[in-house]
Amino acid sequence: MAFCTLWTCSLGVRADVYTDVNALVQSGQWAQAQALAEARLKTAPTDPQMRLLQSHIQTGLGQTQAAMDTLRALTQSYPELPEPHNNLAALLVRENRHNEALAALQAALKARPDYALALENLGDLHLALAAQAFARARVVTPTQARLQTKQLATEQVMRTP
Repeated sequence: MAFCTLWTCSLGVRADVYTDVNALVQSGQWAQAQALAEARLKTAPTDPQMRLLQSHIQTGLGQTQAAMDTLRALTQSYPELPEPHNNLAALLVRENRHNEALAALQAALKARPDYALALENLGDLHLALAAQAFARARVVTPTQARLQTKQLATEQVMRTP
């Protein structure tokens, strides 16, 4: 019974840490969120949820490479979790590293085939690749009106929220 009580209390503390870090992230208090996350990771260095939050914090602080490193480490430790793969893909797309992003999204969907956000991101990536292909084709054959129409239509879909 004492173990159950301690375990229940520790869950409350853990939940509060995540809530506190999330609140700090949501309010843009990156340094405070980072300090709290690092303190938690000192006591539980393999905590996947806090490591995922840490990658969000690193991104918010402009530490993109550190965030990608954190996410890559998470995907190695927990390949069954789709979120780190998906988040890594989003960062890779920002750097126009589309092939790597595609591989990360495929890993996310392998982990969870019904992960709607990864499916949406995969669609967005395919649209971006299509727009690039149409733009390159227009360079080769600038008189093809259909290429411009396709490129503009693809870009319009990409701008739609």
